[in-house]
Amino acid sequence: MRIASWNVNGIRAVMKKDFADSLASLNADILCLQETKAQDDQVVAALEGVEGYHVYSNSAERKGYSGVAILTRKEPIRVFADIGIEEHDREGRVLTAEFEDYFLLTVYTPNSGNELVRLPYRETWDRDFLGYVKTLEQRKPVLMCGDFNVAHRDIDIARPKPNYNKSAGFTQKEIDGMDNIVTAGFVDTFRYFYPETVKYSWWSYRAGARAKNVGWRIDYFLGSDSLVKSRIKDAAIWNDIFGSDHCPVSVDLKLA
Repeated sequence: MRIASWNVNGIRAVMKKDFADSLASLNADILCLQETKAQDDQVVAALEGVEGYHVYSNSAERKGYSGVAILTRKEPIRVFADIGIEEHDREGRVLTAEFEDYFLLTVYTPNSGNELVRLPYRETWDRDFLGYVKTLEQRKPVLMCGDFNVAHRDIDIARPKPNYNKSAGFTQKEIDGMDNIVTAGFVDTFRYFYPETVKYSWWSYRAGARAKNVGWRIDYFLGSDSLVKSRIKDAAIWNDIFGSDHCPVSVDLKLA
């Protein structure tokens, strides 16, 4: 089965940009979305023409901001929102689906913002989010996906030197946050299969960045070591799918 993840930069906007064709190209059994920028009822309404999927959404209190969703052909055992910490749970950033033998969660990690004004909050988020997924992992393996808002290594960003410690998404503190996830036993699936491949998942809308492929790899599937090594068959970044400033990423999972 294929699980895909896509920061759509507005579910209502992407629906007007050949979303149905993109979904057909992905052929995903589960599609996790980030930055839906809509309330739960608006997400469901926007996806009304998409058939064959159960739709679950977690929206922010602030309208038109953040938000995540899961579309799945197979109905999960249960779906639950947030991470149980009020400071973080107002922004609709996490949605978890429980299946028989693993947890799947979609996450939209906070951006540190212009001039890194939100970097201290981001450090708190990274710590608390990792604590949440480690708690889940005590029960079942975890597969998490989404926009983690960090380029982990120099290979993951077209221009590392001018951005290092200056741009949100490539500060040492954010890199440390991803290091901590990996050190805690979660595997970056794309790098597991393609350690030296240069491929990006996000491009600025400015200066024709996508056409020039001046991008960042900030969208990931990270899984419990046992799950990745026994069940994940491949990982992909779908550069040829448009409609957002991000492109989809995916993994192919062997059925248990």
